[in-house]
Amino acid sequence: MRRHEEVDAVIVGVGASGGVLVKKLAEAGWRVVGLDAGPHWNPHEDFVSDERTMHKLYWRDRRVTGGDDPIELAGNVTGRGVGGSTVHYSMYALRMHRSDFEVRTRDGVASDWPLSYEDLEPYYEEVEHELGIAGPVDWPWDAPRRGAYPYRPHKLNGVGEVLARGCDALGIQWRPGAIATLSAPKQERPPCVYRGWCIYGCTTDAKSSTLVTYVRAAQKAGAEIRPNSMAFRVNTDPSGRARSVSYYRTDEHGQVHEEEQAARVVIVSGYSIETPRLLLMSASAQHPDGLANASGMVGKGLMVHSSDIVFGRMPEPVSMFKAPPPNTITQDFYETDPANDFVRGYSVQTVGPLPIKFAQNVASSLGLWGTDLREFMYDYVHYAGLGLVGETLPEDRNGVTLHPDETDQYGLPIPAVSFGWGENDSKLKTAGVARQKQILEAAGAQATFAASDTAHLMGGCRMGSDPSDSVVDRDCAAWDVSGLYICDGSVFVTSSASNPSLTIQAIAARTADRLVAAGRRHEL
Repeated sequence: MRRHEEVDAVIVGVGASGGVLVKKLAEAGWRVVGLDAGPHWNPHEDFVSDERTMHKLYWRDRRVTGGDDPIELAGNVTGRGVGGSTVHYSMYALRMHRSDFEVRTRDGVASDWPLSYEDLEPYYEEVEHELGIAGPVDWPWDAPRRGAYPYRPHKLNGVGEVLARGCDALGIQWRPGAIATLSAPKQERPPCVYRGWCIYGCTTDAKSSTLVTYVRAAQKAGAEIRPNSMAFRVNTDPSGRARSVSYYRTDEHGQVHEEEQAARVVIVSGYSIETPRLLLMSASAQHPDGLANASGMVGKGLMVHSSDIVFGRMPEPVSMFKAPPPNTITQDFYETDPANDFVRGYSVQTVGPLPIKFAQNVASSLGLWGTDLREFMYDYVHYAGLGLVGETLPEDRNGVTLHPDETDQYGLPIPAVSFGWGENDSKLKTAGVARQKQILEAAGAQATFAASDTAHLMGGCRMGSDPSDSVVDRDCAAWDVSGLYICDGSVFVTSSASNPSLTIQAIAARTADRLVAAGRRHEL
């Protein structure tokens, strides 16, 4: 087994969070190694305009999904490769609202975050400028800004015009989406050319994935990225401090080698399934229930967004596949409304599934197949899709454990994921679907149908102020393992009704600054 010389930080997972961490720590002078289980993609060579081929961007290793309402795991909720799911995400870059950090205080549900909006505000600003977010001049909802977005908003595409028309007819506020793809050149990166293949990897580098932004800058600053490196254990020393990561590296010939990377600080950024899995696989005599799991909370509180889509057939061609799919949005129904029989709320956004995905929606929702499905697909260009981002409340019954019998290609126990909607979640989802249908009909839709879906993963290692009911503190440091940090979407306390990537990255930027400051004080 090869043992690598100690570095300042080893980061497991180089996606939305890990990409930010490797860059900021390397630029601060730290010796940094980033491990990622998948390839280091070259967008100009590895990405093609083919839906089936680009499923390689997803994490498709064996997993088990169950519970009252099993969620899809092999699709777009996860990514495998440097850049993680930012390589294929829909690019909505939304700040959470102030209320999202105070749901217990305001609404009497879930828990308050140990962070406030004000704690993250400067980091939202920092990440938006680093990525070159394109957005509207004003944002009428509770996500306050100091000024305009760095880049002008993208023009409305066909489905964006449909949402805008329907909202105007109903007196609903809407805005062009704040999205992570360039509307003007940024350094060596060109603006978006509106091909519409965004969710299967951008071939031109206009999309601001961490692959082409933070990771490239990190490598220029001296960080080392090791792709095809599957972490399977975080190792601790006799004092209980995290000291290294053991992983399997697959070489260019397909041979698998066991290696170990020592570091002063270990940061796990594997997201809401692989992060709990790694911590649970790292059980030892010192930590019999898994690493950082003295509270018993590792793997618990998994959340997704209810993401049902309502499609409407418009008289005119819409061509919802053209231009960035995250084109237009309303958050008028985001906050708790006493008139509702549920708390919290939802966003409504444009979506633009390509033909295969749309056909799957049609088949699953309308039961069409064969000739009937083919005939229906002739109307593809006439359909406009609106997607829900509905807040889901955390429940400890939803989560990730290790399967007792099944293993993956490395011989490691596969994750078993369990999920079920709560009563509040279901009521909120029903209301959101009805609202989407109302907007489409107000815009002139001749017929509508709904397709059930979920999106985004959050929770599983939540942060908190009390070690008895959380896994990490407000700085993402593990309560009961020194030298160990967990920094990704798994630390979310609540899900909000905003796409999570920008908040994940803001937390990562803040964590990096806290690490650098602690290092200067010799407190690590």
